[in-house]
Amino acid sequence: MNNTASEHDIAALFEEKVHADLFSYLQTEGAVDSHLPECPDVEELWPVIARAYMPDGAREFQNYPTVSLGWMMFIGMAMAQYWDTDWARYSAMENIYLHIRELRGYDNLDDAVIEDVIGLKDKDAEKLSALAGECASRVYNMLCHEHVEPGTPAAMGCYIAALHQLYLAGMAVQLKTLGYHMVPLN
Repeated sequence: MNNTASEHDIAALFEEKVHADLFSYLQTEGAVDSHLPECPDVEELWPVIARAYMPDGAREFQNYPTVSLGWMMFIGMAMAQYWDTDWARYSAMENIYLHIRELRGYDNLDDAVIEDVIGLKDKDAEKLSALAGECASRVYNMLCHEHVEPGTPAAMGCYIAALHQLYLAGMAVQLKTLGYHMVPLN
């Protein structure tokens, strides 16, 4: 097996572990339903958002790893909110990540999403922030225990896999908050 295939396999397996852990945790918190929502419109923008986010996220990871990870969950929440409110407008933006970041700057991206995009205040805002913070901490802990050498392609693959799952988790949490539930039709 060549290194590229091995690195891809490491990232894919890691992404599966992150997915299982995050969604199990979010279910126990009542933040998502047992059947996760699907939103292909939001999911399709992941590669564009990831490319735009990487310079900021990778730069911040060394000193603020949970922020670097957690901000992607907030971006997923914002995308679900935008999908629900005015997808034609937001999906046409050239750089939706830049739009979100520039609301209050990178350092305040969480507050911008919670207050400006979603419209939460006080205890509801604190609760959502704590939920995202716990998810980011869980994922960071998983990254630390993955035993991949920092700065390698395998480490970058695991980081991107983690961001992807946090993005999807943010989307799922916000879709449930908005009242979208995936339930079987009788």
